Amino acid sequence: MSASVLYFLIAAVIAVPLFRSLRLGAILGYLCAGMLIGPSGLHLISETQDLLHFSEIGVVLLLFVIGLELNPEKLWKMRGHITLVGGGQMLLSALAIGAVFYSVSSMISQSIVIGLALALSSTAFAVQLMVEKGVLGSPSGRLGFAILLMQDLAVIPVLLVVSYLAPTTTGEMMSPWVSLTAVVILLAIGRYAINPILDLIARFGSYETMTATALLIVLGAAFLMDGAGLSMGLGAFMAGVLLANSRYRHQLETDIKPFKGLTLGLFFIAIGMSFNVDLLVSEPLPLIALALALMLAKATLVTLLLMLAKQPWRKALPIALMLSQGGEFAFVIMTEASGSGLVPIGLAEKVNLVVGLSMMLTVPLVSLLPLLNRRQVTTNQEGPVNVSSTDVLILGFGRFGQMTGRILSANHIPFTAIDQDPEHINFVRQFGNTVYFGDATRLDLLHNAGIGSAQAVIVAIDNAEAATEVVKLIRMNFSKVKIIARARNRMHYLKLKAAGADVMIREIYDGSLTAAEEALSAIGYSTGQAIKAIELFRKHDSDLLERAAEHYHDPEKVLQIGLEGRKELEQLFNDDIDSQR
Repeated sequence: MSASVLYFLIAAVIAVPLFRSLRLGAILGYLCAGMLIGPSGLHLISETQDLLHFSEIGVVLLLFVIGLELNPEKLWKMRGHITLVGGGQMLLSALAIGAVFYSVSSMISQSIVIGLALALSSTAFAVQLMVEKGVLGSPSGRLGFAILLMQDLAVIPVLLVVSYLAPTTTGEMMSPWVSLTAVVILLAIGRYAINPILDLIARFGSYETMTATALLIVLGAAFLMDGAGLSMGLGAFMAGVLLANSRYRHQLETDIKPFKGLTLGLFFIAIGMSFNVDLLVSEPLPLIALALALMLAKATLVTLLLMLAKQPWRKALPIALMLSQGGEFAFVIMTEASGSGLVPIGLAEKVNLVVGLSMMLTVPLVSLLPLLNRRQVTTNQEGPVNVSSTDVLILGFGRFGQMTGRILSANHIPFTAIDQDPEHINFVRQFGNTVYFGDATRLDLLHNAGIGSAQAVIVAIDNAEAATEVVKLIRMNFSKVKIIARARNRMHYLKLKAAGADVMIREIYDGSLTAAEEALSAIGYSTGQAIKAIELFRKHDSDLLERAAEHYHDPEKVLQIGLEGRKELEQLFNDDIDSQR
C-alpha cells in the first residue's frame, strides 16, 4: 500500500502541472495518470476497486463544501430550478438515451438502466470545471448546479430501480422509516448540537482538533446516511447546508479543502485505472463516436432547457458542455447492474469507457469555446461558489472592528468579519452581525473569506505581532487590495508601514488629541486656539513618523529622530505663542 501511495503522488505531481500547462485541466491529468499506472497500463497499482471505493470520500468532501455555500433559504429559492430544470434534464436525457439503446437491443430493462446511468453527469468533474472557468456563480452556472444537485438526489432512486429490475437480489432493501429517522437525527444534530460542540473545540482545543472535528462532521453525516440506505454524498451535502450559516463556516471549509483536493485527485486517478484499455485499443473509433454522441445529446438538451429558463445560448452552451459528460455514479450503477446479472459485464465495461472518454473529451471541447466567442465565459461570482465575495474584510472584530462594521452596515456596504474568540463571536452575533471564527494568519482562510474580491482589508487584530504578520501575508499575496491597519503604538505604526499597510490608525491617537483639545479649552484657550494647537501637533507628529519610517531598521536613529522631534515641537509652539503677542 505504501508503494501505491508513492505512485499516486508521483502521478499527481507530474500529470497535473503538465496538463495544466497545456490548458487541459487537472482532471484530465488525473484520468490519464490513472490509466498509465493502472492494470491496463504499467500495472503499478492493481487494487482498483478498493481504491475507487476509498477515493469516493473526495466526492463526499466536495459535496460538503458545496453545501456550506448554500444556506437553506437559498436552497429553498432554488427548488423551482432543481425540480423543473434538473428534473427535466434527468427525465429527457434518460428517455432519449434509453430509447436509442432499446432501438438497437430491444432489451427494456437494460435500456432503462443504461439510460438512467448515462443521464447522470459528474458532480465532481462539472463543479470543478465551473469553478476553474469562473461561471459557477453566474445565473446559468446556478442552473447548471441545480441540474447536478437533482442528479445527486436521483442516485438513490436509480439504484433502487436497478435492484427492482435485477433478476437476482443481493439483499433486502432498507426500510423507509430507517432512512427518515436518519434524516431527522442528522437535522437535529446539525441544528442543536454542532455549533455548541465547535464552541467547545474552539475554546479548549487546538487547530489540529478543529480539523479532526471538521472531518468527523463530514464523514459522520456521510456514514449515517449510508447506514440508512441513502447516499453518503447526500449526507455530507445536508451537513454542509446545515452549517452554511454557522460562524465556523469559513474555518470548516479551510480545514476540509486540503483533504478534498487530495481525495478528489485520488478519485479521478482511480477512475482512470478502472478503464479497460485493451477494449479501447481494439474498438477506438466506435467508442469515441459513442462518447461524442452522448455529449452531443446531453449538451443539446441542457442548452435547450437553459434557454427555456431565459438564459442566452452563448452562456447556456458552456454550461451544457461542462455537464455533457457521463458521471462517476455511472460506474457505481454499472457495477451493481453487472453484479446482479442485469447488464452483461462486457456491456458494462463499454459503458464505463464511454463515460471515461466523455470526461476526457469535455475539457478540450470546453477549452475551444472561447475561440468561438470570447465573451461567452462570464466571471460573475454572485451566488453559491466555493469562495465568498465581499467588498470589505475585517480581521479582528473587537471594539475597533465593530465600530468600523457598524458604519459600513449603516451605509449598506457588505463586509465579512473574522475573529478568533468564540465567546466574543457569540456575543456580537446577538446583535445581528455576521462574524465567522477563524485564524486570519492562514492564507487559505483569507481566500475562503473572500479577500480576492475585497477592495479593502481592515486589520484590527488585538495581538500586535499577529497583525503585522497578517499585513505582510496580505501584501505579499494581494498587492492591489488596500490595507487599513490598527496600530497599538508608534513602534507598531512603523512596523505596519514597513510590512506594507497603506493606512495605519493609532487606536488611542484621535481620542488623546480630543482629550488634549478639551483640556486646553478648560484652562482658557479659545476654541480656535485649541484647534490650531492640536492641528500643529498632528502635522508635526505625522511628519516625524514619516522620517522615522525611513530608518525603521535602525532603532538608534529612530530614537534620535524622536528626541529631535520633541525639541522641534517645543520650538514650534514657542514660535506660535510669540506670533500671537
